[in-house]
Amino acid sequence: MDKTLTGRTIVLGITGGIAAFKAAALCSKLVKLGAEVRVIMTEGATKFIAPLTLQTLSRHPVATDVFDEHDASRVQHIDLADSADLVVVAPATANIIAKMAHGLADDMLSTTLLAATAPVLVAPAMNVHMLQHPAVVHNLNVLAARGVRFVEAGTGQLACGYVGKGRLAEPDEIAGAVVELLRGDRPMAGRRVLVTAGGTVERLDPVRYITNDSSGKMGFALAETARDWGADVTLVCARTDGPPPAGVRVVRAESAEEMRDAVMSRLPELDAVVKAAAVADYRPAVRHPSKMKKGSETLTLELVKTPDILQQIGEWKRTREPGGKAPFVVGFAAETDDVERHAMEKLARKGCDLIAANDVSAEGAGFGADTNIVNVYGAEGLVEAIPQSAKRSVAERLWRLVALRAGWDWTGPGASAAAGKEAPE
Repeated sequence: MDKTLTGRTIVLGITGGIAAFKAAALCSKLVKLGAEVRVIMTEGATKFIAPLTLQTLSRHPVATDVFDEHDASRVQHIDLADSADLVVVAPATANIIAKMAHGLADDMLSTTLLAATAPVLVAPAMNVHMLQHPAVVHNLNVLAARGVRFVEAGTGQLACGYVGKGRLAEPDEIAGAVVELLRGDRPMAGRRVLVTAGGTVERLDPVRYITNDSSGKMGFALAETARDWGADVTLVCARTDGPPPAGVRVVRAESAEEMRDAVMSRLPELDAVVKAAAVADYRPAVRHPSKMKKGSETLTLELVKTPDILQQIGEWKRTREPGGKAPFVVGFAAETDDVERHAMEKLARKGCDLIAANDVSAEGAGFGADTNIVNVYGAEGLVEAIPQSAKRSVAERLWRLVALRAGWDWTGPGASAAAGKEAPE
């Protein structure tokens, strides 16, 4: 029998939704995998399934009341939090998601979640309109930005009578996600990838420059995800709003020319390049060695084109020696109108494999935001539409798409659901 989770303690939080009955099957599966499962139920959950059921399956008492302390030598919610290798909330209602996002602690589960330092896995389940409500979307994005992981709700017949997205993922899928998190699956192990991030700086003099509003957050999320999934990551950074993530090789490149040199010199050794940086299209024709002094009422600057890094990568791929290694290349297109047309033109012109395009004027998708809305295009047109999501979630979906289309042996998130759908023919 598979005992993958032997020696692991999982705190399973069950909240008050009709899908609570599935938590019994999940608990049973986790126990069969060797885990010690400690169950916390909200008051609402106990209306749908009896605590005795979970006690029998887990072989441990079920915690339901933060004031019901059985052992004077320990505080129960702290003990549960400290014991956990992973906290799983399934089903997760809109209510518990809101509590988690805003730090509320008014019952045993929400109090334990605040005290927990272990990773948290959330499996939402609710009515389709609730799941799409801006408040719920916001709360989910807040949690994702903090590193909470999710098992997406499924689509189908809901208990309320609607048909749509909102069903709790099946126990097998949730258990698989638990195994992946605790086993530390590294689906990008052995891959060497390069990500660019931030906005390039084109100097006029030592104190003035031309740049853009890019914060680097999308590039950072891509680098972090690849790092967590086992890749050897090089992050080429221009100007960013914060420090780059730890655990990746950071190369500083202020200008477009510096970034071009940093990228091109590494191409032969890479499996993938994702160009998430916002590179200036023009630079001042003259860079003054000292600060320019104020003069006449007007000032005319002559600008010249900067290197087109993405296009040069495409040209390098086309002209490299036959049989030579070439990375899978993803470009980003930050647009404000006619996004699809501009993205497809850029894809063809620059010879990359995919273009991740977004309307930076849209709320939740602009520079500096913690979320993004991305449409990914290939030569055949739209490949995947990623709705407003935390940038970490966008990064995960994009790397999965890269792996499948590049023909990598992908065993990471979404492998079973997507097998054969995006892989090259």
